[in-house]
Amino acid sequence: MISRVDSAAATRRDLLAAAAELLDQGGPEAVTLREVGARAGLSRGAPYRHFADKESLLTEIAAAAWDRIGDAVRGLRVDPERPAEDKLREALTGLIAVGRRQPHLYRLMFTTPAGDPSVLIRAAERSQDEFLAIVTELTGAADAYRFGALLMTGVHGIIGMELSGHLTVEKWRISAEELVDTLIGLLGNRG
Repeated sequence: MISRVDSAAATRRDLLAAAAELLDQGGPEAVTLREVGARAGLSRGAPYRHFADKESLLTEIAAAAWDRIGDAVRGLRVDPERPAEDKLREALTGLIAVGRRQPHLYRLMFTTPAGDPSVLIRAAERSQDEFLAIVTELTGAADAYRFGALLMTGVHGIIGMELSGHLTVEKWRISAEELVDTLIGLLGNRG
């Protein structure tokens, strides 16, 4: 027998999954609480029992994405067999992959929510702390924040240019992945 708590948690997961699908298909505008309920096979009013409003639902989706990225980066970080440079490359190209596969989600992850941003901030900070731990392996603690910020803003710019169609191999004669290698190469040339 399923308890009410388990049932509520399952319903919440179904609603989040339905909302994530709608987001992927049409962006934040496509996500309405009524459509989320219908897509999840529930009543159109079901989401209102789990989320205060659309913004809180979207914030939970973005936070969950940051949590997944944080888990992946942590997995890279604790792998004793991989060189730090390879860990860093995979962490950065993993973020690029999210931008390519789920551009609406990627943009949402970097949007300040209208409501309470605390859950999103905590998830993003955890992910970024894991990333900084990898950068620290390459730069030392004194330079980790400076180079971590450079790497993240560089990759964010790469993704933004790619999504807007302004970064193409035909135009710039370099791929996003090659740009990541260039950014990582800067770590060895710091002074």
